[in-house]
Amino acid sequence: MLPGQPPTFRQPNASERPWWWRLEDANGATVEAPEHADQRFASQADAESWVGEVYADLAEAGVDAVTLFEHERQVYGPMSLHA
Repeated sequence: MLPGQPPTFRQPNASERPWWWRLEDANGATVEAPEHADQRFASQADAESWVGEVYADLAEAGVDAVTLFEHERQVYGPMSLHA
């Protein structure tokens, strides 16, 4: 029998990674993009870097805009992923 997973390998909880993006379609409805679901970040800079790296993939998945949140507080957005 193997020991339990060490704490260093556990998934961080929402209080440790409060920053997240809501992915939206052109009408503002939430878009489900499973390959990008549940992405949470420790800082605003990490969240912004991530969306900068994957925005083309998000657009291909049907995401037209993103809105940034810290916990439940809307920080900014919606921000279009189109030119």
